[in-house]
Amino acid sequence: MDVNEQTMQSLFAAARSAAEQSYCAYSHFPVGAALLMADGSVVTGVNVENRSFGLTNCAERSALFTAVSHGSRSFLAVAIATPQADYPVGPCGACRQVLTEFAPPDTPVVFGPTYSQAVHTTLGELYPYDSLHELAQDGSR
Repeated sequence: MDVNEQTMQSLFAAARSAAEQSYCAYSHFPVGAALLMADGSVVTGVNVENRSFGLTNCAERSALFTAVSHGSRSFLAVAIATPQADYPVGPCGACRQVLTEFAPPDTPVVFGPTYSQAVHTTLGELYPYDSLHELAQDGSR
């Protein structure tokens, strides 16, 4: 499947729509994520907060865990929408680590409050020294 500009715009729109379902009762900062799966389907996720903030789950990991729960093990692109932010807010370190478990460094990533304000990058640029991913390449998983 070709991951072109139109595909990324559609994926971002899915992430932004997903953000409306966010449970962010404490931060009031909704986040939506959308993953383009290898079969062309899209899986979304939202941040789900808890009053014990360490138990909160990010939108990116929510989407990825849902995809894996449904049998998907790889994706082609990721979009992250933070509609109430004043500037593009990238994924946290934990999400970067988890995303690289299931996609190569050249996987396109877009994140921002709107598509016109979004940063367009790749997983490799977000997480450039992914030694754990490199170790997995030797088949020792």
